[in-house]
Amino acid sequence: MRRLFTYRDLLLTLIARELTVRYKRSSIGFLWTMLQPLLTMLVLHLVFSSIFRGQLENYPVFVLAGLMFWNFFSQSIISSMNSLRSNAALLKKLPVPQAIFPVATVIAGVVNFFLALIPLFGLLLVTGHHLGPSLFFLPVAIAIAAIFTLGAGLLLSPLAVFFYDVVEVVGVLMMLAMYATPIIYPMSILPERYRWFVRFNPLRSILEVFRDPIYYGKIPPLAHLSVALAVAVAAFVIGAWSFHRSADRIPFYV
Repeated sequence: MRRLFTYRDLLLTLIARELTVRYKRSSIGFLWTMLQPLLTMLVLHLVFSSIFRGQLENYPVFVLAGLMFWNFFSQSIISSMNSLRSNAALLKKLPVPQAIFPVATVIAGVVNFFLALIPLFGLLLVTGHHLGPSLFFLPVAIAIAAIFTLGAGLLLSPLAVFFYDVVEVVGVLMMLAMYATPIIYPMSILPERYRWFVRFNPLRSILEVFRDPIYYGKIPPLAHLSVALAVAVAAFVIGAWSFHRSADRIPFYV
């Protein structure tokens, strides 16, 4: 962390580049950060709203909150895995801390995460959903999601350098993880014998800490919040330790 602070100017430059390069050739640029989850929500609403009508009162808000979390997590993980190879020239020529690249991608993802809150708040107003003081808890929920995502990114980014097939494998696993997380469906529709699989999914804990203030208008219970925070910190510690163990070999493989 001290080395990252020393290279804070480079970190800010990398974050700015991440934010601009993604939509550099797009005519509407950053608006895609807000439009993409909104358009996906509209499609899912047309397909699933009638199916879940009995379980969920306001399905668009439920699914948009889930999609925002998932887009942040999945895009940050994929960007983290590609960050070391895409900055190979810097890694080989300058003694910069390798972790600065996945850290920059996750921080850029957090910025996009906050931008995506704009259409979410608009949807809350349009649908007449409850707007309560629990929404002020969202920065805490996003911080927990960011810690968990950074840990996963630090764990996977060296593996993507040493074994390029990891990128493809993780892409498939991410698709499976999306359906194993209650993003587009409520847990109540699952048969009791299968709920354990979703209940012990660490992504579910992080997701519900983010969704509770939005959809249910409440701050997550302390027990639930403690589990999510413990999962996030454990992921970060494991990821940071693994990255530290691999850091010396990274310049020779990129």
